[in-house]
Amino acid sequence: ALIWSKMSTGLPIDILSAMKAQNYISFCRLDIDIHKNIPHIHLHEKRDNKDRWHGAEIQVTIEGNWTTYRSKIIHYMRQMAVITPYAQFLFRYISGTPEKNVTIRFARRTDVMPPAPPETKYHPSAVDLLLIKRLIAETSKQNLLQFLQHEFVSIGKAYAERLIGEMGPDFTPKMSVKSLSPQQIVRIHQLFRQAKFDDPSGECLSPAGEYNLRLGIVKELHPDMVATYEGSPQIFEGHPFIVEAGVSLGGKDVKQGINVFRFANRIPLLFEQGGDVVTRTAMKRISWNSYKINQAQDKIGVFVSIVSTKIPFKGTGKEYIGDDITEIASAVKSAIKQCCVQLKSKIMKRQQARERQERKRNLTKYIPDASRAIYDVLKEVVQLRSPKRPKFGDDYDEILEKVTSREITESTLREKLTQHVEQVDIEMALEYATQTGITQEARETTYMRALEGCQNFTDFHSPVCVIRLFH
Repeated sequence: ALIWSKMSTGLPIDILSAMKAQNYISFCRLDIDIHKNIPHIHLHEKRDNKDRWHGAEIQVTIEGNWTTYRSKIIHYMRQMAVITPYAQFLFRYISGTPEKNVTIRFARRTDVMPPAPPETKYHPSAVDLLLIKRLIAETSKQNLLQFLQHEFVSIGKAYAERLIGEMGPDFTPKMSVKSLSPQQIVRIHQLFRQAKFDDPSGECLSPAGEYNLRLGIVKELHPDMVATYEGSPQIFEGHPFIVEAGVSLGGKDVKQGINVFRFANRIPLLFEQGGDVVTRTAMKRISWNSYKINQAQDKIGVFVSIVSTKIPFKGTGKEYIGDDITEIASAVKSAIKQCCVQLKSKIMKRQQARERQERKRNLTKYIPDASRAIYDVLKEVVQLRSPKRPKFGDDYDEILEKVTSREITESTLREKLTQHVEQVDIEMALEYATQTGITQEARETTYMRALEGCQNFTDFHSPVCVIRLFH
């Protein structure tokens, strides 16, 4: 945003920020020296914070073609609101004519933010020659053994000694790391490419989380159904990555067919959609019909967020992620399919509930005719009954006596048949719930306000909710 404003208007940006309970606001006005890639600070000062406001606010002035790109800008803001439901966005477009003004507010729906990722060291499989040279220049370690142990993950003391032994006779554990020749550094890089290392963990990543992704989708699209899934950390070229996915059906402002929403490190991707791994997977590699979803007629929202220490963008514009990395393509397909499995279960439950309702409606429709016919038969039997004829049996004779005494009438039969249909419907529903382990109850989406005053709490995360325990 800063570079774009510098290129289009030349105006600096204003930044306001304050921490909770801070009695001042930090204000900074700056732009950037594009050639030297360094900030140029015009003003940096502290301001009074009487209202105890906290947060961050950035004001930027950018020149552009609103008429042409209006839909893209609003779409970008909407996607940001989906992936960050803990943030509030207020967008205003002010025109020369008041009737053309646009104001859109994307409200905050939670204060549960993704955990901040801890700093991590480089994985040996992910470094190149230039990075190794920079690490050697910046390291405080004296010898090669310490350098390998402390500057990289997945290298312990024993494995570092083994690696040094495999580098050749010119290398020793105690040799100074600063004295390495260019040829020796190349040899280290080659060995890093050849050797096997433990995979890096995903602790250094900060995905949005299923709770936030689901909440964002529900908040902005209001779908009929939604399913979310977060995959386990995986590796490509020494870099960990996590794929989060959501699939929704129905909703407002959603077109028929597949609508793809792509995110890279929680940033929306708008352009070059056709070549992206998410689009190609959703369009060509998912058999939607097998999950009871009509690809052409249903309103399908596909949300995929890829989080990694290195996003493999294609091109300098960083607009899309290529389809040529097998690990990422496989993880995206698996995440979408997991969501589809959840939706299929929900769709089948809904279909079965509809079938039960239809069966109940059909049975109820015939109750008046059935009760009238039964009562006519009973009346005819009563009239034909003679003391000389053998009895039908105690139970039947009791029923006939009740018909004679008007305890059983057409209306009482209708009432009993209606109760029986209701009871059968309840028993079938309970039997289904017992078999599946799920009870269907009326549900309502609830948003709870945050307790600003209480800071001492612990969050327990699950895919569908976060329970906050206050101490």
